[in-house]
Amino acid sequence: MNLKSYPLQFEPILKDRIWGGEKLKTILHKPIVSNITGENWELSTVEGDVSVVANGVLKGKSLMELIDEMPNEILGTKVYKRFGKQFPLLFKYLDAREDLSIQVHPNDKLAKERHNSFGKTEMWYVMQADPDSRIIVGFKESSSKEEYLKNLEDKTLVSILDDVKAKAGDVFFLETGTVHAIGAGLVVAEIQQTSDITYRLYDFDRVDAQGNKRELHVDLALDAINYNKTDTQKKYERKANSSNVVVDCPYFTTNFIPLEDKVEVAKTGETFTVYMCIEGNFEIEYNGFKQSYKKGDTVLVPAEINAFILNGKASILEIYIS
Repeated sequence: MNLKSYPLQFEPILKDRIWGGEKLKTILHKPIVSNITGENWELSTVEGDVSVVANGVLKGKSLMELIDEMPNEILGTKVYKRFGKQFPLLFKYLDAREDLSIQVHPNDKLAKERHNSFGKTEMWYVMQADPDSRIIVGFKESSSKEEYLKNLEDKTLVSILDDVKAKAGDVFFLETGTVHAIGAGLVVAEIQQTSDITYRLYDFDRVDAQGNKRELHVDLALDAINYNKTDTQKKYERKANSSNVVVDCPYFTTNFIPLEDKVEVAKTGETFTVYMCIEGNFEIEYNGFKQSYKKGDTVLVPAEINAFILNGKASILEIYIS
């Protein structure tokens, strides 16, 4: 197939969650139909939840189909060499009406051995925060399996975990092994390795509509947890019309762009680029193509598109593989 290159948007993949709400509709204008929608998977190749193109001549094609037929053009030469025909990242928006469960994600080694999966290093950008919202992230002080298990059994786990007030614009970077939970009242943009492996440690003893508690994974988590105190909150610059580095890790680089008018972007063809519109509106102009994006939109720019213009007034996350 001959790709007529243009930036790609995808159909929403909406997920009801026991902790979800309605902000994905009221704030991000997603087409939710329930009052417990917790997630929209913006860009995914997780089995059973593969994104489908929503715009242009490729509408209806799955992301996996495009990668299979044009790996270098979509992924980029460097990404294809490293990951083969796998799309290595997963992009989401989350609405936490209630606290998420306290959980942890395994590293690449454990995830490969146990689940034949990537690990799950991730980052959160807080888009909206109710007053007094907070993030549970890591231990207050370095801990141990024994202390962790005792507090888990006594239902006092939260007492030894770090509790950080969160506001719009805050960024948290969670390496695998970091115990964490998104707190109630937050809308978050999430960027992570392509993985749906989560070990749930504690769920506040809540039950679903049928009166059932969700499964816990206490034993699996023991060897996955990093019991050391970690620094997860990221500080970053906000220079206008520039790509300000927020996170630069082996799995992805995320920049923050405060767009005030026009930015010319030049790429090498080594990696795809994803833009998540956090606030405002902007356009991508490329070779006669012009498309507008609003708050809550996510767009994949294929790697073979190596020169384009961002134009508008917006706050944008720019993500790629270094």
